[in-house]
Amino acid sequence: MAKVILVGTDVALLEGLAQTLIGFGHEVLFAATVGEVAGALNEDRPALAVVSSEALEDEGLGTTLPITPGGAIIVYGKSHTDRPFLPPKLQRATLAHLVLPLERQRLLALVQSFDMRSRTTGRSRREEAAEDSELQF
Repeated sequence: MAKVILVGTDVALLEGLAQTLIGFGHEVLFAATVGEVAGALNEDRPALAVVSSEALEDEGLGTTLPITPGGAIIVYGKSHTDRPFLPPKLQRATLAHLVLPLERQRLLALVQSFDMRSRTTGRSRREEAAEDSELQF
């Protein structure tokens, strides 16, 4: 199953999302800020990063978000107007912008679809990290 890192400060929301994802067999990690993501990881990088729009706006330029090659990010906010400016490299890696917790089922569907596609295309078996596996903004 997919390895997902949840990034944000709303502990109750992230705990609920984690319980849902774990219930479907996904591995879940937590970080409060994008800067803490590298410290939360062992040597295994997550395939998906679910990041709050606040966490993206709080980070400065030059911050990296380590994910697996072919990985993606999902940006979430509390309303449809919570859409931070993203540099082109992050825009290409962004799978969706969600309003959570309203679109929790959509998040689950995206994670499962992403996991199934990565296994089908063989991306889940990649071991070596590429330069593109660290998204910089």
